[in-house]
Amino acid sequence: MILQALVQHYEDLAARGEIAQPGWGPVKVSYALCLSAEGEIEQVISLKTEQQKGKKAIVRPQEMQVPAQVKRSSGVRANFLCDNSSYILGSSGKGKPERDFNCFQACGALHYELLKDVKHAAAAALLLFFENWEPEKAKTCSVLQANSDDIFGGANFVFRHGGMYLHEIPEIRDAWQRHYDGVGTGAQKVCLVTGKMAPAAQLHPLIKGIRGAQTSGASLVSYNAPSFCSYDKEQGMNAPTSEYAAFAYGAALNHLIADSRHVHYIGDTALLCWAKGGQLEYQDIFGDLLCEDETYSEQDYQVMAKDIAAGRPFVFQENTVDPNCPFYVLGIAPNAARLSVRFFLQSTFGEMLQNILEHQERLNIVRPSFDNHETISLWRLLNETVNQRAKDKSASPLLAGELLRAILSNSYYPALLLQGITLRIRAEREVTRGRAAIIKAYYLKNKHPDVTEEVLTVSLNPNSTNVPYNLGRLFSVLEDIQSKASPGINTTVRDRYFNSASATPAQVFPVLINLAQKHMKKLSTGQRIHYEKQMEEIMEKLDTAFPSRMTLPQQGAFQLGYYHQTQARYAGKKTEGTENE
Repeated sequence: MILQALVQHYEDLAARGEIAQPGWGPVKVSYALCLSAEGEIEQVISLKTEQQKGKKAIVRPQEMQVPAQVKRSSGVRANFLCDNSSYILGSSGKGKPERDFNCFQACGALHYELLKDVKHAAAAALLLFFENWEPEKAKTCSVLQANSDDIFGGANFVFRHGGMYLHEIPEIRDAWQRHYDGVGTGAQKVCLVTGKMAPAAQLHPLIKGIRGAQTSGASLVSYNAPSFCSYDKEQGMNAPTSEYAAFAYGAALNHLIADSRHVHYIGDTALLCWAKGGQLEYQDIFGDLLCEDETYSEQDYQVMAKDIAAGRPFVFQENTVDPNCPFYVLGIAPNAARLSVRFFLQSTFGEMLQNILEHQERLNIVRPSFDNHETISLWRLLNETVNQRAKDKSASPLLAGELLRAILSNSYYPALLLQGITLRIRAEREVTRGRAAIIKAYYLKNKHPDVTEEVLTVSLNPNSTNVPYNLGRLFSVLEDIQSKASPGINTTVRDRYFNSASATPAQVFPVLINLAQKHMKKLSTGQRIHYEKQMEEIMEKLDTAFPSRMTLPQQGAFQLGYYHQTQARYAGKKTEGTENE
């Protein structure tokens, strides 16, 4: 299904003129060698361009559509019209002159075979170049000295003659296309992707650009050991894929990865998405809603959700989006010389969008005044499970993949998510907005009898009779009493007692209440009355005895009660300050 979806995406892009036809592909090219009619190098032109990387502008090779590159693992295999100095000039910085000479000979033979019958001055000039060029004099050639370290360090070249790139001249392009279409030497097999009888690909294409994978590219499909093979079949013959399908899925995957604006990394997993038809607005909306700290308002969400529920197209930022359009999400991660598929999800765009919106609704919780984000992105959720003081601040790859799958398929959240949040709260004794939101969302989706919906609210529920929830509220009040009585104290009750209060209330709360009574003696009469009323109101909702122990779900309710009560206190202060002004 993955390869079929990628082949379809390639055909959609090809129909829109956004991707190269079979036999051609994108390559990063650094220089153009300008040839005279006699085949001499007259000039070397740098093709590097200034490109934006984050906030910095850096100079990088230019991406050009050139004849498809061969797959190299070992041995000598030349590319047509675009290659590095070993093949084009017969010299490199690797210190292997014999191999460089063999590469040059192979490159010259390939170009002679393809261009010997082409009637064009540029083809004749290129053949003269390979006939007359002396590899041993490459490093002393005057026109190559300006950027010699880069030129002989692996940079790619193309050729120019008469102001034209040779790979753009129709006669030369036709010669290459005839060659490419005729090289299908694989055995005729029924393609498992297209279902058609066609030459089967022995080797599958390299996928380039995945962070953490080999820079030369990694294979999505490969058979490189006897244990992967069956019935004595070799390499690609174990699962016949036509040469066309292999090229198409490789081109589509490389095109998706090259579009850095729409590639999102979750841990070590690259998240790729596309819509049937190839329109980019689907990728824009999906990425912004799921992965970025977006700027959409609640009104935007409501309009979108209403249209999605009705199953009708909607206009979003001047783009018309069809909720019924098929949509695909692929997660791939590096694995030695290959790529592993972490997940592959397919559904309608509307269903996936609806699942994301429902996830965001479950996360909705009162936010601190300093937090300007209306929703919590996937990145921020994962960061809540990570120790920010650690060297490696990346979230667990397993958690990242499972969480994304749960969000997009509207299934249960992984237990690993709750475990990660619980560990961070215990270690830091702090319930942030993100952590409280995760607890709320987790128990809204993964139901548990100890965490009822009356505590899974956006803001404080003063009418809740849930004991753990009210114990959390009470702890927040006791903490506030101490902060008023001893402002600026180094070690607070939260630092000393938060974990034990949520796990063994019967042992801790009598001590805390006794301390609070002593702290209130330092307060004014009005403050004492205020806190006594708060404590009395909460204590009325508790049983006569504090629980001796609380389970993990009950501790979650405690943490929510603490967070809600604390935010209500801050909101009250803000309101009082506004009124005083």
